[in-house]
Amino acid sequence: MTALDLVVRARRVVSAAGEVARAVGVRDGRIVAIAPYDADLDSVDELVLTDDEVLMPGLVDSHVHVNDPGRTEWEGFTSATRAAAAGGVTTIIDMPLNSIPPTCDVPALELKRKTAASQAYVDTGFWGGAIPGNLAQLRPLHEAGVFGFKCFLLHSGVDEFPPLAPDELEPVMREIAAFDGLLIVHAEDAHGIDSAPAPHGASYRDFLHSRPREAENKAVADVIDLARQTGCRVHILHVSSSDVLPLLAKARRDGVRITAETCPHYLTFSAEEIPDGATQYKCCPPIREAANRDQLWNGLRDQTIDLVVSDHSPSTADLKRLDTGDFGEAWGGIASLQLDLPAVWTEAHRRGHTLTDVARWMCQAPAAQTGLRHKGSLEVGYDADFCVFAPDETFVVDVNTLHHKNAITPYDGRPLDGLVRSTWLRGEPVDITAGPRGRLLSPDREAP
Repeated sequence: MTALDLVVRARRVVSAAGEVARAVGVRDGRIVAIAPYDADLDSVDELVLTDDEVLMPGLVDSHVHVNDPGRTEWEGFTSATRAAAAGGVTTIIDMPLNSIPPTCDVPALELKRKTAASQAYVDTGFWGGAIPGNLAQLRPLHEAGVFGFKCFLLHSGVDEFPPLAPDELEPVMREIAAFDGLLIVHAEDAHGIDSAPAPHGASYRDFLHSRPREAENKAVADVIDLARQTGCRVHILHVSSSDVLPLLAKARRDGVRITAETCPHYLTFSAEEIPDGATQYKCCPPIREAANRDQLWNGLRDQTIDLVVSDHSPSTADLKRLDTGDFGEAWGGIASLQLDLPAVWTEAHRRGHTLTDVARWMCQAPAAQTGLRHKGSLEVGYDADFCVFAPDETFVVDVNTLHHKNAITPYDGRPLDGLVRSTWLRGEPVDITAGPRGRLLSPDREAP
């Protein structure tokens, strides 16, 4: 038999059954063998992990704003995918907005692919956008290989990606249901936000009051009702209000095809600890109170929340208004792509979770949600995408060591547990100092 290209031996391999000692064999970029640790496997190369290292699947981050083309001073495919690789992420799915043009028709998707093709250090796919006036573009985008369609129910923050009004959402969902696509929703109710006090000044409490949880709760309830009526598959983005958890759980019991995500910043920070003027913490929906954070962790524990992804949404320093600390004027978005695994692990293991749980939230579930049938797990037939992680090593975040383009993040100076020591894409280590070799992805819509 032809020798394997690579064998990875680890005392701790994260699998669905927990952490086990295994030898993982790779040929032509795919996992072709999983054997006992000491198995006699003939290979060209061998990697033996140290006892303090864990072999995990490469992370799949299905919520990344790369902003390229059009706003590359905010981020770009080179910087974003280098940051991803440094953080153990081997696959990203790029959001349709904040780039110019947004990915709302096939020519925009083709431009996005052309832009990413020569820059991507990790595998990269693309969401499409659902905005007023592009109903006829949804099916062609689906057929061209987007992973689904993002919409807003209130102003997105950029004028070229307007929200869907209530009377526009139902026809979009019916159209997407007709080809069994996926709608992903920024769920905050426009009227609820407009009725709240406008954000201004340096007070984080005032900013929090400007994005009340009631607006998120109503929007999620409305999306559930329409999903029930139309049969459309829907996904709720960046859940921040724990009030929506019972709504999601009931909807699933009723047969509504709905999934939900949250983000590391909602699981890490709390409103009580955010200083006034610290606009690096501003995101929408906002970081809420510690008690709310505890309930989000409970939602992960009982699987009401399916996955954890970054919502990496960077901007330039001037847009964050660090000079004035004005939450009303600052751009809302948190940059964290390189830090998500240690950030989640730091809090997860303190709450009694395992790396198997973390891999389910950050590897397997995002791959399943996006239709990537060969990503997110260490199983025979899957891509040999690996994250070599030292869970017991601690470090203090230094923003100047991060690879995303603008050196702003609320994690700066924060101690975290767990260090990514290497990232492997299809059986080869990712070298962010060398040329990129990530591939452009489309979902696998064939039966497994």
